[in-house]
Amino acid sequence: MSSPQQGAYKPRTKKPKATRSVSFSLPALPFPLASFLHPLRSASSQWLVLPVLLMVSILFRWAVGLGSYSGMAAPPMHGDFEAQRHWMEVTTNLPTKEWYWHDLEWWGLDYPPLTAYHSWLLGVIGGMIDPNWFVLFDSRGLDDVALKTFMRATALASELLTYVPAVVIFVRIFGRQADLSKYDKGVALAAILMQPALMIIDHGHFQYNSVMLGFALSAVDCFITDHIYWGSFFFVLSLSFKQMALYYAPVIFAYLLGLCVHPNINIPRLMLLGATVIVSFGLVFAPLVVFGGKEQIAQCLFRVFPFARGLWEDKVANFWCAANVLVKFRERFDSGLLQKTSLVATSVAILPPCLILFFNPQKRLLPLGLAACAWGFFLFSFQVHEKSVLLPLVPTTLVLAGNLDKNTVSWVSWMNNVAMFRRVLPISLRCACSLTCVTSMWPLLRRDGLQLQYAVLTLLYAWLMGTFEHLPKHWFGKLVHVGSYIAILVIHLAEAFLFKGLLREYPDLWVVVNVEISFGCFTVAWVWVLWRLWKESRKGKKKPKRE
Repeated sequence: MSSPQQGAYKPRTKKPKATRSVSFSLPALPFPLASFLHPLRSASSQWLVLPVLLMVSILFRWAVGLGSYSGMAAPPMHGDFEAQRHWMEVTTNLPTKEWYWHDLEWWGLDYPPLTAYHSWLLGVIGGMIDPNWFVLFDSRGLDDVALKTFMRATALASELLTYVPAVVIFVRIFGRQADLSKYDKGVALAAILMQPALMIIDHGHFQYNSVMLGFALSAVDCFITDHIYWGSFFFVLSLSFKQMALYYAPVIFAYLLGLCVHPNINIPRLMLLGATVIVSFGLVFAPLVVFGGKEQIAQCLFRVFPFARGLWEDKVANFWCAANVLVKFRERFDSGLLQKTSLVATSVAILPPCLILFFNPQKRLLPLGLAACAWGFFLFSFQVHEKSVLLPLVPTTLVLAGNLDKNTVSWVSWMNNVAMFRRVLPISLRCACSLTCVTSMWPLLRRDGLQLQYAVLTLLYAWLMGTFEHLPKHWFGKLVHVGSYIAILVIHLAEAFLFKGLLREYPDLWVVVNVEISFGCFTVAWVWVLWRLWKESRKGKKKPKRE
C-alpha cells in the first residue's frame, strides 16, 4: 500500500469563538472617587468623563446656591452678597471717576479695576432684567429671590468661563507631562472640580474668587506650555481682578527670572517679559484713567491695600492671631512696626520656594511652588482674610494632576478638610453671636448659616477622597491627621450640644480654639508642601556613582 502523500489536504475545523470576558477588576486608585469613574475607564467611554464631571460639578454648585448667603436678611450692613450687588449699583449709575470714592462706609469698592469692569458688565445685564435691582441708594440691602437667582447664575457663569476651562487644560497638559493615564487624569479633574472650599465660598457665602483663580491658572497653563508672555498677561489679569493673587507673584517672578538666567542669560526675554507686564497693566487701568482721570490710580491703590485697617480685622488662622493669645500685638506695638515685622516674616517664609523655582525653573514644580508661597503669605502676611486660604488650597489640590498616590491624596484631602473647618465654623459662630439679641440662636443659624452645605460638602469630599480609609505613611502624619480630625469633631459636638450657654457668654472662646487648631494644621501643611517641593526639585540631580 502506498504511504499517504506528504502535505495531503486536511479539512479545517472551525475554532469556537472566544467569548468576550467582562472585567470586574477594581480600580487601581484606592478611594471612592476613583471607583465612581471606574466604569468610564475604557477607551470607548473616555469622551463621557468631561461632560459627566461638568454636569455633576454644576449641579453641586447650584445646589449650594439654593441656600442662604452672606448677610441674608441681616441688617444693617448685610454681607458680601450686598457688597457685590452694591458694586454693580455703583458702576452702572455713577461716572467712572466716582467708583472708588462713593460712600466708602457702605461697602466701598476695594478691589482692582477688573473687578469694577466685571461688576459693571453684570450690572448692565441685570439692569436689563430688572432695573430695580441696582437703583442708586434705594436698592441697598435688597433680598429679592429673583436677584438672588441672578447673582448665583453670574457666579456660576463666571466660574464656567474662567476657572473650569483653565482647570481642564491644566489637568490634560500637566497630567500628560507626568505620564498619567486618561483615567487617572479624569480622577484628578474630579478631585479638583469638587474641591469644597471654593464651592462654598463662591456659591454659598458668595464671592467671585474663581475668576481670579481662573486667570492665575490660565497663566500656569501658558507657563507649562512655554507661552510665557501670554502667561504673564493672564497673571496680570488675575492681579487686576483681586489683589490676593499677589500670594503667587513672588514665586512666578522667581520662575520667570530663572528662565531668563538658566541655562544662559537671556536679556531680550527679560526685557520682553517686563514690557508685557507693563503693557498689560496699562491696558487694564486705561479705561479707569481715560474716563476718570489720573487721580483714580492713587485712590484705587489706596483702597486695594488697606494698611490702615491693622494687622487683621477678623480672627484668622495665621501666626498673628494664634500668637495674640500670648502677645497682644495691636495693644503693645504700633501699626507701622507690625507692618514691617509682618513683611520680614512673610519674606522669610516665601524665600525657600522662590529660591527653588529660581534655581530650578521646572514646569512640574509650579503647583508646589505656588502652594508653598501662598501658604507662607497666608500664615505671616498683613491683613489676611479667611477666604485667602483658597490661594494655597487650589495649587495644593492641583498637585493631584501629577501624582495620585495614597500619601499625596491623603495630605491634599486633609488640607481641604481642615480649611473647610476653619472657613465655615467661624461664619456660623459670628452669625449666632451677633444675632442672639434679636431672637434665639439656632433658628437663625438654620436660616442664615451654611451648616447644611458645610456638612454635606465636607463629609462628601472626605469620603470621596478616602479620608476615612487611608492615612499618610509616616507616623507623624498619621498622628497629625487623626489628632486634628478628633479635635474638629470635639469642637463641633461641644459647640452644637454641650456648651450653648458658654457660647453666648464667651463667644470668642470658640473662635480662639478654632484658630489655634487650624493654625497648627496649616503650619504642618506649609512644611509638608515645602518638603515635597524640595524633594521634587532634587529628582534627576543626583550625581552618578563612580565605577
